[in-house]
Amino acid sequence: MELSFYGADQCVTGSCHCLEVNWKKILIDCGLQQGRDEVSNAEFPFAANTIDYVLVTHAHIDHSGRIPMLIKQGFHGQILTTRLTANLMEIMLLDSAHIQEQDAEWKNRKGERSGAPHVEPLYTIEDAQRVKEFLTTCEYGQTVDLCEGVEVEFVDAGHLLGSACIAMDLTENGVKKRIVFSGDLGNIKQPIIRDPVHFSGADYVVMESTYGDRNHTEVWSYTDDLARIIDETMAKGGNVIIPSFAVGRTQELLYFIREIKDAGLVKSNPDFPVYIDSPLAKKATTIFTGDLHGYLDDDALKLVADGTHMFNFTNLRMTETSEESKALNEDRSPKVIISASGMCDAGRIRHHLKHNLWRPECTVVFVGYQGEGTLGRHLLEGTQSVKLFGEDIAVQAKIVNFQGLSSHADRDHLLSWIADFKAPKPQHVFVVHGDREVAPFFAQTIQGMGFEAHAPQYTEVYDLIENKQLAPGYLPERKVKAVGGAKTSSAYERLVAVGQMVMESIKRSKGRDNKSLAKFADQLRLLLEKWEA
Repeated sequence: MELSFYGADQCVTGSCHCLEVNWKKILIDCGLQQGRDEVSNAEFPFAANTIDYVLVTHAHIDHSGRIPMLIKQGFHGQILTTRLTANLMEIMLLDSAHIQEQDAEWKNRKGERSGAPHVEPLYTIEDAQRVKEFLTTCEYGQTVDLCEGVEVEFVDAGHLLGSACIAMDLTENGVKKRIVFSGDLGNIKQPIIRDPVHFSGADYVVMESTYGDRNHTEVWSYTDDLARIIDETMAKGGNVIIPSFAVGRTQELLYFIREIKDAGLVKSNPDFPVYIDSPLAKKATTIFTGDLHGYLDDDALKLVADGTHMFNFTNLRMTETSEESKALNEDRSPKVIISASGMCDAGRIRHHLKHNLWRPECTVVFVGYQGEGTLGRHLLEGTQSVKLFGEDIAVQAKIVNFQGLSSHADRDHLLSWIADFKAPKPQHVFVVHGDREVAPFFAQTIQGMGFEAHAPQYTEVYDLIENKQLAPGYLPERKVKAVGGAKTSSAYERLVAVGQMVMESIKRSKGRDNKSLAKFADQLRLLLEKWEA
């Protein structure tokens, strides 16, 4: 009964953990790393065809974005998640595949001129479409017998529509253990979705720590603060640019803007136009207006019961084509533009920033977490200039960090969640999904509450029966300029990933005949001797 850590280990994105129980391997999430690349997204530290199951906590790409690549590399098992996560994941993975294909095409066009080798996308639209062939869904609170010795239950994590914490009851060789994976825990009192469910106990907990070192700024009224920002910008004749994740955050913004318009809070332009410039957001919004039985909070349920559309207000427009998107920047009338991606590292938002960042009358409003190394983080940290599409753009627009709209639990709410684990009290808490400076700090914080805890490193392996570490893992080098301007290489990380695959193969060879094992060992030794020579 082993737990391995293959992503979001002292890092905020790319969640991927692996449970091995009764010779079955179960991935909990299989996410794409976003922002600063610390580990190559193109390599798994395991063989894809050895994975039997994938459990998905929610649809965000940093938790689901490498599933098509897993299938492409030979996975043929079962994927299990909630009904609404499956619906959202389908459109998000297709969008991600489109971006992968576009990025590869752009790199290959550029590479033709420089003689660079041909680049393949991580996965294609066809790969993303195959995900549904392996997909099985469940509802909150439903117990699923996954395989021998493994029962699974998804409960509401309050982070995104359909998001879940995953509780697993494990039995191996007569030993029983209960482990809870938090996924991403949501902020409390968010619109549309419910607050996170708390647990009474578990033997082990794997919990996120995105905001483990700080609390959100207290916001008494989301609508009042957002209305004030829009009003001030409109009065100056500027645009309000909101980088936003297409799924979840965009729909929350629409919910708030409906309240703002209903109350007439923007005096300078009461019927201000709002543009959702994201085909993905448009598709996601249709899911948010579908069958949401068992997923909505009380306020949203009342609206639906009254026949009110949660996102219905005048002057709301959804753009579809790139031509419509470009036209927004040719029209000089003040407007609100909500566009993906939320961290500004891809998508149409980069075009809107190019056309608005240099205008002092405009405002850029960040409404979600900005990962290390992302354009969004650089803007929040006060950079004076950014490069977009080969052009240096001065940053003269007002930059606002609207922390009240975070979909992640803050430090106090994370501590409240883990404090309720009392019967049984966890033998160990693994702190993941937090920056390198945050996850160890949060682990120390909960140690002060009487828990055994630490922040695992990449490729760490832990024995859940013996409650001990089997392999320590390592912290990948960050892909940033070092002192003196030298850049670190991704080749080393690829070598480590292949080495991990070799170790997996060695573990699977246990019990084979001595002749085969000796031959395998001799081949590896000869390879190493040749390399060292």
